Amino acid sequence: MRSSFAAILVTGFFVSLCIIGLRNTGYLEFLELAAYDRYIALQSKAHPHDPRIVIIAISEADIKEMGRWPITDSALAYSLKILNKYGPRAIGLDIYRDMPVPPGEKGLSDIFEQADNIVTVKKIGDETFPGIPSPYFLKTGELTGFNDILMDTGGIVRRGLLFLEDGGDNHYSFSLLLALLYLEKDGIVPEPGGTNPKHLRLGRTTFVPFETNDGGYAGADARGYQFLLDFKGGQSAFKTFSMMELLSEKIRPEDIHDRIVMIGVTAESVRDFFCTPLNTVTDSAEDSSKMPGVVLHAQIVSQLLRSATEGDRPIRVLDDRYEWLLIMVFGILSGILALFRHSVLRFSLLVLAGLILLGIGSLLLFNAGWWVPVVPVAISWLTASAILNAFLSHQENVQKRLLMQLFSRHVSKDVAEVIWRQRDRFMEDGRPRPLRLTATVLFGDLKGFTSVSEMLDPQILMDWLNGYMKAMSHLVMEHSGVVNKFIGDAIMAVFGIPLPRKSPEEISLDARNAVDCAIAMSSEIRGLNILWEKQNLPSMKMRIGIFTGPLIAGSLGSKMRMEYTVIGDTVNIASRLEGLYKDQEDADLEKNGCRIFIGEETRLHLDPSFQTRLEGSVTLKGKGKEITIYRVTGKN
Repeated sequence: MRSSFAAILVTGFFVSLCIIGLRNTGYLEFLELAAYDRYIALQSKAHPHDPRIVIIAISEADIKEMGRWPITDSALAYSLKILNKYGPRAIGLDIYRDMPVPPGEKGLSDIFEQADNIVTVKKIGDETFPGIPSPYFLKTGELTGFNDILMDTGGIVRRGLLFLEDGGDNHYSFSLLLALLYLEKDGIVPEPGGTNPKHLRLGRTTFVPFETNDGGYAGADARGYQFLLDFKGGQSAFKTFSMMELLSEKIRPEDIHDRIVMIGVTAESVRDFFCTPLNTVTDSAEDSSKMPGVVLHAQIVSQLLRSATEGDRPIRVLDDRYEWLLIMVFGILSGILALFRHSVLRFSLLVLAGLILLGIGSLLLFNAGWWVPVVPVAISWLTASAILNAFLSHQENVQKRLLMQLFSRHVSKDVAEVIWRQRDRFMEDGRPRPLRLTATVLFGDLKGFTSVSEMLDPQILMDWLNGYMKAMSHLVMEHSGVVNKFIGDAIMAVFGIPLPRKSPEEISLDARNAVDCAIAMSSEIRGLNILWEKQNLPSMKMRIGIFTGPLIAGSLGSKMRMEYTVIGDTVNIASRLEGLYKDQEDADLEKNGCRIFIGEETRLHLDPSFQTRLEGSVTLKGKGKEITIYRVTGKN
């Protein structure tokens, strides 16, 4: 057991280190992000829509109705005029306007000169794209935010941006500016974080910047001020109207008043769509299955508002040390589980149950705002359990072979299986545990075997003796005994091992089984003599000694050669009873072919059906105390 626990600790630690190494090199990132996406999708379905945000969507039908794309400055100015009439807190224009789209340039400029609640967009760009500047009609860019989107491998958006640095300048995101305009009326303004003044605090929440190895990421680009998006409410989280509904003034003023209104394109032909955890599809999938850019920015604004007003913090991650500890703990726990398994089916069900509990637990933690490393923990759980199961199965096979070598040839199959099932209390350090118990020992020997063996050919002698031993061994096992050893022509059997007897009834049953076996041996030797006579082989007579008492059962020898045996006075007395009066004539022995002597301790366990005759009290060789012996003459 101690060696198994040591193997569990070493294996669990080694497997965990390998998995942590794989994780840090990014080989598990795609699996962890896939699990993250699944949790995001499950979480989003249970969240209601956000009434603070309204979307004006420019659909394919709107473009067809207006007759062109992009829409003219005059149409855009008219839409903004209508919206401002309804009194929104903020308007977000998610449409690039780096150059005029006549007619209506002056009217659009006039709108922006009069309004102080409209946020426009620009694009910072990167090495592959130069970017798009602020709208042409703005004199300052205070209410212009970048709408750059971060995409992971595979084009999936999982993170939002609050700030970006470009050439030493710090830029605000489009979504952050909209959220700040809305929150300003509630008295919420950006503040330094409590524990770290470099962090941004909005109302009830401090936004901790995303780090390169947060969650399931490995070496991610963490430039700028990033945070994980939760996509609560999904694509249907916001009330949406079409551009034509706005231009025809079919929208009720109360649907706009005191809200954030975001104008953006949802037409498939413009292709402003993004993959998110809610619809992780390939690049070849239809755009309609993805999230429009304006809805994505609305999701970011909604999350910022929830964080500031409700304390709904962005998804948090564990420190690396705790993630490593969690991986190691599950690796070791799976090994402990393997140690106490009792069948392949039960072990498989327990491993499956562990995975299910891990999945449920990680989902509950995710809903509580924590992203735990479920994939590497699950791999640690499965890998360590598989390795340790194989190791412990090998150990068990070695133990089983040892037990079968010790017992399978001398006990019945049922007894051998019981021994194996109870191996935990029967084995210690790879060998049978020494036990002090009460059992009945039987010794049987052939009279005059030495002189007979000198007369026979060696091959005939061995065949003759093997036939005799086979018959007697079969009788021992039939009577629930164990053939402990063969000593030349003698046989030693024990009734009451290797499974210890605890009750007086069990000990008495062993004694009766031993005497029943001796009576059966007496009948068997007579039958063998008839057979041997037909084969011109010498007939033989058998002496049997039986005694019941305490003894010690255990294994002797080394791993190279080990023997299960019993030692103690009970063994010695049974052996002396068998050899008692061996040099004297015995009428019963000559008549019946067998003589059975038992001690007083054995007779006390017999019922009246056994016929015995008192032989007297004798002092056996090497013993100072007299032993009362009985001759068994039969059974009713």
